[in-house]
Amino acid sequence: MKIVIVDGQGGKLGKLLVEQLKQRCPQGQIYAIGTNSIATATMLKAGADFGATGENPVMRNVMDADVVLGPTGIVVTHAILGEVTPAMAEAIGGCRAPKLLVPMNSCGVWVAGVQELPLSTYVNQIVERVCQMIARTQA
Repeated sequence: MKIVIVDGQGGKLGKLLVEQLKQRCPQGQIYAIGTNSIATATMLKAGADFGATGENPVMRNVMDADVVLGPTGIVVTHAILGEVTPAMAEAIGGCRAPKLLVPMNSCGVWVAGVQELPLSTYVNQIVERVCQMIARTQA
């Protein structure tokens, strides 16, 4: 299963997702795609299988992803302090893969009905969902 994690800034969310996925679902191939080189390096250091940085890697890797993970801002143009380009947001939003997004208010998006929880709780929920998806494909 191709798991694409898109993150920006310092890559903290991406790092947590990589670490949890490697621990709980090691059979997935994790592609760390940073909107900047620091985020990519952080995710690679955490154990991602592949890594790349920038607009073109985002656009190319979500095309055949089985699932895309990241903060809500990855589908919002100019989010994450302007790191998400219109082409990135369109590619992620328009790809066929399910998108499992963490509602981080720092992206300038507040989702009604979503309870504010610790980041670790959101990461656990996403990892659990990905593990269920992997189990279904192997059944």
